[in-house]
Amino acid sequence: MDKKYDLIIIGSGPGGTDAAEEAAARGLKTAIIEKSTIGGTCLNRGCIPTKTILHSAELLREVKESAGNGIICGTELDIDAAALQNHKNDILEKLRSGLTFSMQHCGVDVIEGIGSIVDSTHVRVGEDILETGNILIATGSVPGKPPIKGSDLPGVVTSDEMLSLSHVPESLVIIGGGVIGIEFAAIYSSLGCKVTVIEFLKRALCNLDKEISRSISMVLGKRGVDIHTNSKVEEITLSEDGSVLSCRYDEKGKECTAEGEIVLVAAGRVPYTDGLITDESAAEVKAIEMQKGCIVVDENYQTSVPGIYAIGDAIGGIQLAHVASAEGRNAVAHMAGSEAPVRMNEVPSCVYTDPEIACVGITADDAKEAGLKVIARKYPMSSNGKSVLTQQERGFIKVIADAETEKILGAQMMCARATDMISQFSQAIASELTLEDMSKFIYPHPTFCEGIGKAASK
Repeated sequence: MDKKYDLIIIGSGPGGTDAAEEAAARGLKTAIIEKSTIGGTCLNRGCIPTKTILHSAELLREVKESAGNGIICGTELDIDAAALQNHKNDILEKLRSGLTFSMQHCGVDVIEGIGSIVDSTHVRVGEDILETGNILIATGSVPGKPPIKGSDLPGVVTSDEMLSLSHVPESLVIIGGGVIGIEFAAIYSSLGCKVTVIEFLKRALCNLDKEISRSISMVLGKRGVDIHTNSKVEEITLSEDGSVLSCRYDEKGKECTAEGEIVLVAAGRVPYTDGLITDESAAEVKAIEMQKGCIVVDENYQTSVPGIYAIGDAIGGIQLAHVASAEGRNAVAHMAGSEAPVRMNEVPSCVYTDPEIACVGITADDAKEAGLKVIARKYPMSSNGKSVLTQQERGFIKVIADAETEKILGAQMMCARATDMISQFSQAIASELTLEDMSKFIYPHPTFCEGIGKAASK
């Protein structure tokens, strides 16, 4: 290949493809190098396949529990795991095709292969060396595996393998009660699987609002999920007939055991940088600053080597697809000599359980630790008409505002469609809206979003 590019992006996840679209819109000749399938982890092994399976699992549970709605179901109602996999794969293929078309429409070249950085202006793909003005690393992450004895046994899997199961296990042990672990607990409990979650920290979803952690644990508990916190897995063993895996763990000083047909290790993700730097790489590239496996960047997402940028999970920080997308757009803007188009101050976080969870800004505990005086208003969604008529589980909307100015500082939601509504609070924080401002809007009835107005005006 003898093409010269303004930008070469290594990785085609949301960060890489959104950066490519931003670059193309700015007139930069752009190429994406992808070692596997376009769409990266999010589309192929993360967000989209997880939520596709979760949607089917929730439909199954809702129909099974629909007698109160006047719907009579047969006793044979069940899930066809193989058909579900086919459905998931169809969804992924449609989205991959759409993404491929978008890149073609933008004039972005998608090159299959492993991209390695030769120097700040050259990237190797196979036998070809491509010249470029800038390089953007968007290689994402892979599932992390803590050093637990027995974690290499058959039946011990990560989220990658879990998403390709062609059957529903009778029992599942999940190591890790973060977002990934809790979402899989929600999926497989709805599919009729006996689920046990073992979490090292003091509560599930420990990085979120305490009330949310407690509430979702109660909801999942009612559905048969057994959650153990303050617990450390010491060893995984396999029965003699190979049918059962046992996790030996320490729970507050007491030795316990949990058994499952499958053990899912959901202990976070680690940056993926394999193949980026080789013996052929220039000395300055080999010396790119790293910290705990993450690529170090400045406020413009530029690495210690001018002209080489990095975004998303590869740089650590908040490992979310929409964060990578925003970082990619901002990095491209810096390359083009423009101001960043996306604010990075208000980053919404979403957990796709049922009910959904979404948060943005600070919590009341954050404010207390920072010495800020705030107002915390909470509206129980058990009083919301749409929540009642759709038979939603316990939920709420909580708003945090400055005590003096009443400007919105944060919000925590646990209710149906929370992930769709959280951006209203993101916009409120960015626009410096007050509680009074938000209470003045007309919210349609009956809707879930009425709860936002109620929480602000209460």
